Amino acid sequence: MADESTPRINASYLESFQGQRVRFVGKVVRLQGDRATVDCAGQITLILNRDSHLVMNHAFEIVGQVTPDLSVRVNQALDFGTDFDFNAYEAVVNATHRHKEIFYGADM
Repeated sequence: MADESTPRINASYLESFQGQRVRFVGKVVRLQGDRATVDCAGQITLILNRDSHLVMNHAFEIVGQVTPDLSVRVNQALDFGTDFDFNAYEAVVNATHRHKEIFYGADM
């Protein structure tokens, strides 16, 4: 699985990647049991694993699988703290989807 491409997305791309592994950076806005909500140019519901350890108002890079209901089952979560440039992240997401053949190959 180390060779598997994980496209960078935001909330607007969830539907296009159902059943696939993706990555995104979002700010934690809600924690409730085994679920969380992050803001990533829209809200994304996360299904947490035991190792997630999310912190309110922190930015986290999430790698996970998009489920049929458009939530994301978390595989990995990396804390980026509270000083993250979401505008720069949005520019990267837009560039990777505008030029996806460069970033993900022709078959994406």
